[in-house]
Amino acid sequence: MSAVRAPIVTIDGPSGSGKGTISRAVARIAGWHLLDSGALYRLVALAGLEHKLELDDVAGHARLAAAMSVRFGTGPDAEQVLLEGRDVTGAIRSEEMGQGASRVAAWPAVRQALLERQRAFAEPPGLVADGRDMGTVVFPQAQLKIFLTASPEERARRRYKQLKEKGSGASLSALSREIAERDARDSSRAVAPLVPAADAALIDSTGLGIEAVIERVIELGRRRALWA
Repeated sequence: MSAVRAPIVTIDGPSGSGKGTISRAVARIAGWHLLDSGALYRLVALAGLEHKLELDDVAGHARLAAAMSVRFGTGPDAEQVLLEGRDVTGAIRSEEMGQGASRVAAWPAVRQALLERQRAFAEPPGLVADGRDMGTVVFPQAQLKIFLTASPEERARRRYKQLKEKGSGASLSALSREIAERDARDSSRAVAPLVPAADAALIDSTGLGIEAVIERVIELGRRRALWA
């Protein structure tokens, strides 16, 4: 494992739990770097599609994971994701890429190819890492680990609202089914299953507003003297 170079907060959780929104907000408030690990797996799925790889070509996807040029935006453009210099922010947020990310994330070769790339994001003054195994596998030494969840129904409603706001056609029943399937796949996979770290603080965001969850994370960080 790489040497610890900066304090780390990990925010793990299932699809639709709000971990991306919360992670971006916490990183902005703290003035820390952000790692959206889910975007990396979505990028592998997208790169595989663009290179016309077979869906089960594990070695090919692992090679792309190791070699692809990735850059994340900063500041006001924090959600921007560039692949080989191209803005693919919208492309990787589709449900298709979400399902593709869940598939390739189950392959040990792909996870290994991305492991050190993810750890390299830990630079001063600190890192907020968002994903599914940040606190269990990638940064087990993190000073604060959060496991953020919500009921499947709530997560499906959130995703439905996001897609409708972006003008994308979506079916609430189909999203509910896809979330249930992804939960089952992510939590039962042999490598790095989606489970809370033993020392993680669990936050159920069902019925909670975004600001309330952010404040809870910020307060947990204060208690650990990670920020003022």
